[in-house]
Amino acid sequence: MEFTLSAKTSEYAAKLQAFMDKEVFPAEAVYEHQRAELKAAGKPHGLPAVVEELKVKARAQGLWNLFLPHSHDPHHGLSVTEYATLAEITGWSPELAPEAINCAAPDTGNMELLDMFATDEQKKMWLEPLLDGRIRSAFAMTEPDVASSDARNIQTSIVKDGGDYVINGTKWWTTGAMDERCQLLIVMGKTNPDAEAHNQQSMVLVPINTPGVKVVRNLTVFGYVDQHGHAEVSFTNVRVPVANLLGPEGEGFALAQARLGPGRIHHCMRAIGMAERALSLMIKRSIARETFGKPLVQQGVIQEWIAQARIDIEQARLLVLKAAWMIDTVGAKGARKEIAAIKVAVPQMAERIIDHAIQAHGGAGVCQDTPLASMYAGIRTLRIVDGPDEVHIRDIARLEIKPYLS
Repeated sequence: MEFTLSAKTSEYAAKLQAFMDKEVFPAEAVYEHQRAELKAAGKPHGLPAVVEELKVKARAQGLWNLFLPHSHDPHHGLSVTEYATLAEITGWSPELAPEAINCAAPDTGNMELLDMFATDEQKKMWLEPLLDGRIRSAFAMTEPDVASSDARNIQTSIVKDGGDYVINGTKWWTTGAMDERCQLLIVMGKTNPDAEAHNQQSMVLVPINTPGVKVVRNLTVFGYVDQHGHAEVSFTNVRVPVANLLGPEGEGFALAQARLGPGRIHHCMRAIGMAERALSLMIKRSIARETFGKPLVQQGVIQEWIAQARIDIEQARLLVLKAAWMIDTVGAKGARKEIAAIKVAVPQMAERIIDHAIQAHGGAGVCQDTPLASMYAGIRTLRIVDGPDEVHIRDIARLEIKPYLS
């Protein structure tokens, strides 16, 4: 395993860090102000103008669509390991930086799916505008009435009727569907209910304005209203052409795994970036405040938090880089155990560090004056997103035990 940055990645990392320092961090207050104005105007999911301004600046510097490992475009084509370092940098400003460089979830995963499995016509219709940053998309998999952590439970039906598929069901936590720019839903449901468990599901491309699609409501996260939204979406006799099938029929489960593997790397490296920022804020706050006659940073408990945070971040980063390297060398299926491990370890690590940073800030840590409260909400949610901790722990245990049973 070799984690030394290539010359190409080093150049991107330096450019991205400079962009963060010069453009992104100063724009955070502007973003919050513009969001408050949009909320007051009854547009909680409206896009603050500063985001598009950042996108223009990022694209002019070549900081655009850096995540596509399978692309032959010279502006893309970074390996998963190479992109991991860049994802960590964007994690320092999770609301702004990923979208500014067109590397925000769920679009990254959706674009990877389209890049790997879409037909030429589907790519022209959906992948090109997504890569261009003109539209947004959402991934509709999770359902409110079943335990969706076991994808075999999904009940949404996708029934072939002549030249169409007819979709019926309800999804929720469809991230991005509230965004006014969202035009595409990638919907996972059952096309083959009598097949083997892992061959019952398929994915279809559904324009969000298709008759029968209803965005029911937005779901808050610890009371936070996400700009892109997390929607409950109902599908009632929704008809799309059979040509809207993504990949082979019955291969939805395999497509989901291909999508979620690299996506978990992205999530975890951004989480490490969030942990780094929380640690930085904790140190600065501890230096600036005095308790019981000496700076807070000289208190033993604070020093223990700081030291343990550094240890935990370094361990987590190496674990993620190993998982990324394995995806690059043996594929997501071969890296299954490592991907599961980072999905458990990294959010728990980041949650702990952010929690300590909040404690060090006192009341300021839980209000809007720092990014810590919203970061905590996002990180705690990440322990459920893309599979809860318990499912990944179960997978790791099974993979560890299996050789002893053969």
